[in-house]
Amino acid sequence: MHSQAQSYVDRGIIKWAPFDALVGYSSMIKDLKYRLGRKDRPYLSDDQLEELNQKLNIAYQHQLEIEIEYYHDGYLKHTFGKIKKLDWINHVLVLSTFEKIRAEDVIQILN
Repeated sequence: MHSQAQSYVDRGIIKWAPFDALVGYSSMIKDLKYRLGRKDRPYLSDDQLEELNQKLNIAYQHQLEIEIEYYHDGYLKHTFGKIKKLDWINHVLVLSTFEKIRAEDVIQILN
């Protein structure tokens, strides 16, 4: 009897379909992890706020590149750049990277 060789045909993404059978399950898990990881806004004392204000003014006057730790949507984030503009009316910092950060969200200046 003569056996005939069959060529292998890859089923691609179809073979992984049973692992993602519940539509939206992976996005729901990702969203849940994001919400559970959120933290409350850190409280800054008057002394910390004064020190932060001094560092901001020095960095702005001398055009120093700084790293800023800020609070956004339940998480502490970091960015860096030079302070291009201090908008006192809207309480916003504009960095050289054109990133805008609300002044009340700034937690710490690292340099």
